[in-house]
Amino acid sequence: MSDSTSRHRSGKRRGGEAVGGPVVDGEALAIGTAGVTGALAPGAAEFRTGARRGRRLAALVVALVAVGGITAGAVAFKQHAHHPAGVPTSAAKVGVATVTRTDLSDSRAVQGTLGYGTPTQVTGRGSGVLTGLAAIDTTVTRGHPLYRSNDQPVMVFYGRTPLFRTLKSPTAKNPPMRGSDISVVVENLVALGYDIGYQPADDDGRGATYTASLAAAVKRWQGNTGMTPTGTLGIDQIVVLPGAVRVSSVQAQLGDPVAKPLLSVTATGKRVTVPVEAGDTQGITVGAKVTITLPDARTVPGKITSVGRSVQSGGAGQEAPGGQDAPPTLNVSIAPLHPADVAKLDSAPVQVLFTTSTRKGVLAVPVTALVALRQGGYALQRTDGTLVAVTTGLFANGQVEVSGAGVTAGLRVETAS
Repeated sequence: MSDSTSRHRSGKRRGGEAVGGPVVDGEALAIGTAGVTGALAPGAAEFRTGARRGRRLAALVVALVAVGGITAGAVAFKQHAHHPAGVPTSAAKVGVATVTRTDLSDSRAVQGTLGYGTPTQVTGRGSGVLTGLAAIDTTVTRGHPLYRSNDQPVMVFYGRTPLFRTLKSPTAKNPPMRGSDISVVVENLVALGYDIGYQPADDDGRGATYTASLAAAVKRWQGNTGMTPTGTLGIDQIVVLPGAVRVSSVQAQLGDPVAKPLLSVTATGKRVTVPVEAGDTQGITVGAKVTITLPDARTVPGKITSVGRSVQSGGAGQEAPGGQDAPPTLNVSIAPLHPADVAKLDSAPVQVLFTTSTRKGVLAVPVTALVALRQGGYALQRTDGTLVAVTTGLFANGQVEVSGAGVTAGLRVETAS
């Protein structure tokens, strides 16, 4: 007996219904126990079916809807008009799949740009005249000059707090100064190998103290770097940056007043910058691994190094599909794990694959194995024709997480193929 023949025989009618379930357009759409209507009762996990063709139609619709983005919930079906007499219809092909225990990961791809990251503009301070500038593509590190004012070098220190006052050695009339800017001076001189002498403990969190011994260390450092050695440190003598920088562009010319935008700097390593919708950053966290697809189709690993906090407004000049204004975004910065992978590229469009959610060790089947029940919910159909109710979880890469009584690894179920 052919498969097609067995399906028609098992779908016998009784008073307008197929044995074991309701009929839509002459086919059994969802099969339940005799007399079951509406939601499944607790414990009603298995059902007998003979109308597999209608079940396969439902499964195909579920698969198509799931691919379109629906990940859970019941699927509503419309009754189809009867086919005219004599017009042949084709049944869906049936395959067999096995319930497996596996890891599922949901991911999404976003366009980004490989480069040196977003430039930061450096503005000079003080009343001097610009007499020197680091060249474009130069890397400037701690203790080296970024520019020169009145022929005096302006040195790079690492830190977060800029110098906001002139630091002077304490006197009988002026007690030692304290603050977070002085902590920056202490940290950098120590990193450069200078002995700063005794430094009082910062028990109250106000910052380091500008002691006489620290002023003496500053004076030695000034003399060693070509500054006028005074032990007094002014706001026009150092520029505080987060770390080593690369000069990306120059805005000023020699002879300009120093108190203006002078140049722009970036990180020294290449980064991928990805604008992500401000309301769609779930699962995007610092330290998470990503996959970067380069213009030559090579894929290389990367790691998220920062997620921006400043929202970039999508203006009228930036349009999303459909003519709508582009939504507000946050910049996500990603570092390639192996710099050699991108050594030959200075700037390039790339694609970044983010893993937004992961489920470990779950039971999963192909999406096309799901049967959408008319009374709501989903089931799987065993190869002997019985149905077992399931609860769905994560949908990813054509697979769906399933659970329920009677659902175990190795269970063989039918699937549309």
